[in-house]
Amino acid sequence: MDQSLVFDLELIKRYDKSGPRYTSYPTAVQFHDKFGEEEYRRIAAQTNAAKQPLSLYFHIPFCDTVCFYCGCNKIATKDRSKAQPYLDRVYKEMAMQAELFDSDRVVDQLHWGGGTPTFISHEQMRELMAVTRKHFKLRDDDSGEYSIEIDPREVTAETITILRELGFNRMSLGVQDFDERVQKAVNRIQSEAETMAALDNARKQGFKSISIDLIYGLPFQSVESFSKTLDRILAVDPDRLSVFNYAHLPEMFPPQRRINEDELPAPAEKLDILMMTNERLEKAGYVYIGMDHFAKPDDELAVAQREGHLYRNFQGYSTHAECDLIGLGVTSIGKVGNSYSQNMRTMDEYCERIDANQLPVFRGIELDKDDLLRREVITELMCNFDLDKQAIEAKYSISFDDYFTSEQNDIAQLQQDGLIKLEGQHIEVQPAGRFLIRNVCMVFDKYFRQTSEQRFSKVI
Repeated sequence: MDQSLVFDLELIKRYDKSGPRYTSYPTAVQFHDKFGEEEYRRIAAQTNAAKQPLSLYFHIPFCDTVCFYCGCNKIATKDRSKAQPYLDRVYKEMAMQAELFDSDRVVDQLHWGGGTPTFISHEQMRELMAVTRKHFKLRDDDSGEYSIEIDPREVTAETITILRELGFNRMSLGVQDFDERVQKAVNRIQSEAETMAALDNARKQGFKSISIDLIYGLPFQSVESFSKTLDRILAVDPDRLSVFNYAHLPEMFPPQRRINEDELPAPAEKLDILMMTNERLEKAGYVYIGMDHFAKPDDELAVAQREGHLYRNFQGYSTHAECDLIGLGVTSIGKVGNSYSQNMRTMDEYCERIDANQLPVFRGIELDKDDLLRREVITELMCNFDLDKQAIEAKYSISFDDYFTSEQNDIAQLQQDGLIKLEGQHIEVQPAGRFLIRNVCMVFDKYFRQTSEQRFSKVI
């Protein structure tokens, strides 16, 4: 498939509205408290018949310092002793979860996220993985997709050696921006030397894929300053890059109140930064995977997209679509069977449930046939930039155009504006529509179409 990208500034300005990022469909906005532990247990038991592989997500919520831009669920503390009581609860939750799933189901995916996963000590890292191996069947041949989020300020060469020994083979490094003025404004002081040391050590230890995370739209950023950060990043040739849009939502994320809005780049400057970034990455040989992600053409994500089997979940893009995802730890989200579920959001509530020998699921949703159909449509468009209408018709016993009658005008508008092309029985997302893939997906989002309330960030 053609993986090129066209940056149409006028089109982007016209379509730059708020919308979901589609880490799930339905999105978390639709989760409700009538879905709890009982419903989760019932669905988990049903999944054992299919024997699909498993995916495990562990949320490590602690951070030594707070980055003001962050919208993640985290606990800012310098008290490292808080980690062990939390991990002890995670072990109890793991034991309860493991009882629900047949022991021969292999873990194809494993991810430690945060917060800052490397907040915990080396001994605790070893213990967490040992307990995981006790309860679940992990791969020992390095064929799994085992990833971890790294704060370069929190690791040494020994840390990375240990992580590789424990089975991790993929890593994402948080950078955001190397400009010292930007770093000071967002309270993330991180030297280039720290970042490059972590990257070099990961390469020496044989990590299969290393991704670097950047953010555009932060205070004091300009085309010129961000270009200098890109110079330094491209010089080390990472496998993947994630270039996220900073969404300033201080009413939702209190740490953002410490960011001075007057210091944020103007919308026009922000678009210019994005356009420059795209041009630089394309020139350097990266392809646009979608939703802020770029990869080398021979990266497994780029290959999966060309072959039409890329997938996306709460951890980002993946080549493993068939896994049941078990979320472990405070606020974690899982996808088991035809359901999504979320754990308690606060540490006190999470610990209270675990101490009562209860799974900490407090809300979720069981998908109906319409949800499943629309999720598949959105996933295919979002991941592979192509939708085979006949395949959807055969799988769900529908006439596609009849089923989506109310969406036809919007589909026609997308085609008229050059975001998509209707080619036979296919909807093909065009190079000009790839930056706006969230807009394309929104057309098929029943819940988004039914509400006027906006609870999402801008798409660009």
